[in-house]
Amino acid sequence: MTMDRGPDAALAHAAAVLRDADALFIGAGAGIGVDSGLPDFRGGHGFWKAYPPLARLGIRFVEIANPRSFASHPGLAWGFYGHRLALYRATVPHEGFSILREIGARMAHGAFVFTSNVDGQFQRAGFDDAGIVECHGSLHHLQCTRPCSDAIWPADALVPDVDPATCLMRPPLPTCPRCGALARPNVLMFNDGAWIDTRTEAQYARLARWRARPRRLAAIELGAGVDVPSVRWMCERQDAPLIRINPRAPEVPSDRDVGIASGALDGLRRLRALLA
Repeated sequence: MTMDRGPDAALAHAAAVLRDADALFIGAGAGIGVDSGLPDFRGGHGFWKAYPPLARLGIRFVEIANPRSFASHPGLAWGFYGHRLALYRATVPHEGFSILREIGARMAHGAFVFTSNVDGQFQRAGFDDAGIVECHGSLHHLQCTRPCSDAIWPADALVPDVDPATCLMRPPLPTCPRCGALARPNVLMFNDGAWIDTRTEAQYARLARWRARPRRLAAIELGAGVDVPSVRWMCERQDAPLIRINPRAPEVPSDRDVGIASGALDGLRRLRALLA
């Protein structure tokens, strides 16, 4: 049973947790990107609103975000992921990312990020790539669809040309430089047995080394959903006071934790005002 705090008391408690900490664990789900204008795929209608051509075809998120789509509809699969790659490249991270960097910079041992997002927004916001775990991979990296090896390479040279009316990516589609087979994003998809996780496993190893040192850790979680609760579980397992900022599901597991029913940017701005 958690304590029922009003919004002002919850923010004051969260600020006190951050003042007492000397290291910050940041957990982030898809909801953190909404304030930057990134689409919310919550529910089938949210996904279809963002991708009308797929709505007309009746293709759901779990069907297009699936390795089988690269075998059955490669142009459509790359149309979806190519559009997302271009969108993420063009998106400017909102002010909340800077606030998180400021909070972490005040602490002796800094911050480490754990995110289920594949958009690379933390890197774009200036966070050190060596201090980030992307547990579902990154759309900014590619791998072979077969895969012919465990190679992962940057997607920097890929410039997607996607027809917005059909969500089809125009040729040439990216290929594996080793075997010539179709390439795919190095992201964990639904029913995905071919995802190469070596890059993400190396990130987990860096996090383990960071966590091994004794610290007064605080965890702050933003926009993490309950349908795929990877980020929520990871934040709850840190053995640290948890600040959960979430407009839909702010509930927390214990009285030492605090839930703030708010979007990420609004909650972080109010926290910064208290910490100033």
